[in-house]
Amino acid sequence: MRVWVDALAAGTVPDVMPPAAHAVPDQLGTSMTSADHVRRVFADTRTLERGLRDTLHATLRPYQARGISWLFTTAEAEGGAVLADEMGLGKTVQAIGLLIIRRGGPALVVCPKSLVSNWLREIRRFAPTLDARAWSPTNPQMPSAASGAVTVVSYSTLRNHADTLRRTTWETVVFDEAQALKNPRTQVSRAARRLDSRARIALTGTPVENHLDELWSLLNLVAAQRFTHRAVYRRRFTLPAGAGDSDALMRLRAATAPVMLRRSKAEVASSLPAKIDNPILCDLSDEQTVIYDQILSDAAEAGFGSGVGRHGTVLAALTALKQLCNHPGLIDGNVNDLAGRSGKLDACTGIVAANLESGSATLVFTQYRATGELLRRHFGEKFGIDAPFFHGGLDIADRDDLVDRFQRGLTAPVMVMSLKAGGVGLTLTRASDVIHFDRWWNPAVEEQASDRVHRIGQQRTVTISTLTTAGTLEEHIASMHDRKSSVSAHAADSSVVAELARLPDERLLEILTRTRGNR
Repeated sequence: MRVWVDALAAGTVPDVMPPAAHAVPDQLGTSMTSADHVRRVFADTRTLERGLRDTLHATLRPYQARGISWLFTTAEAEGGAVLADEMGLGKTVQAIGLLIIRRGGPALVVCPKSLVSNWLREIRRFAPTLDARAWSPTNPQMPSAASGAVTVVSYSTLRNHADTLRRTTWETVVFDEAQALKNPRTQVSRAARRLDSRARIALTGTPVENHLDELWSLLNLVAAQRFTHRAVYRRRFTLPAGAGDSDALMRLRAATAPVMLRRSKAEVASSLPAKIDNPILCDLSDEQTVIYDQILSDAAEAGFGSGVGRHGTVLAALTALKQLCNHPGLIDGNVNDLAGRSGKLDACTGIVAANLESGSATLVFTQYRATGELLRRHFGEKFGIDAPFFHGGLDIADRDDLVDRFQRGLTAPVMVMSLKAGGVGLTLTRASDVIHFDRWWNPAVEEQASDRVHRIGQQRTVTISTLTTAGTLEEHIASMHDRKSSVSAHAADSSVVAELARLPDERLLEILTRTRGNR
């Protein structure tokens, strides 16, 4: 075996493979990968990698070279593919490698608005022979149909101007952060399916965020001939998996293997530094305790209503409780004195203080704009720093400039970030500490945000601190995270807020009521 491994490293493949070296069973354990297939894949990957040396200005890791080769062969054979590598493994550079190989016609990249500039920058950096340009309806020049041209648009542009984009036959269409298409009934999903293309590639680190039907939407987008009927998919996979049938998940992995590639950091990037999860329970302050109980008392007296209005009433109560856990000033409007009034803010302050002393940069994520502004002000008053705040209200140029300056060390070593605006597509490896100031319903969203730091280029151990207020709604959220299966296991779950809204008032209040024993 040692001889064979050394031969692989040298770029040669011996004529005879060692016994069982290729004995890799499929997901169902019913077949093995043949030695000839392993040799062919290796040889094809090395040939492709050598062919890209002059046009792809990147040092590819072995799994990235394999990813490009897999994308190419799968796109040729199936007409599309889902690259679902764990976040931080370089899906962008793999997609750019594919665009170079398939440059015989025009290409389209569709991504969140906040990532348009990033895609242009990465294409120009890694593939300067490609002609990459952004297009929007305000641009008088139509998308180029020339070979080697890459047009980059946002999902909103695709939704609103699908007819214009349909006029071009695209050699390749890449959908970045493709979980944006998880609902096949939305206008943007319909627009994506109507594009005229020879190959469709979906890139996502979270192929399933809430339930298995989201995965069908992506599979149908890239390989409709394999995944045609949603009802059949639900009968074979979603419903059995939801009923606890573990064999259904194995069948799903086997069914998706021809068109979906998902690799974890543990599997292919063992050189990445360790990631330490640091869950912290914070107590309510006396002020928070009084307000928390008052919110629930008012809810119990008024009730949560019924019918279509119930969902909104429940959501409002949940939001108020979550903001109260962040800081009482977000509820009563008193933000004159911030310190000492929130157990969570005090805990966050201690972490940031230690990181500033040790010279470790920190990202602090929150889902609320008001909380972000409060944190930014508090860091200024407490530490005398001007912490930048990355949020959805910034225009694209300001976001790009902020990320660039933070990465180059030209800003304070603490940055506050909106969970949704800053949680995808960015590389922020200057930081090695992440603080989740409040809890999101879906753990996949928090994981996406954490992986802005724990990704290729990170040289230090990464610490992920999650702040949870003890004895409150946030502990219920944390327990849901503990029970929820990982994305790679294709978790099946419904909307949490809708699930809570379906509960009777008594049971809902029981869940939300503060647990006195944790005070």
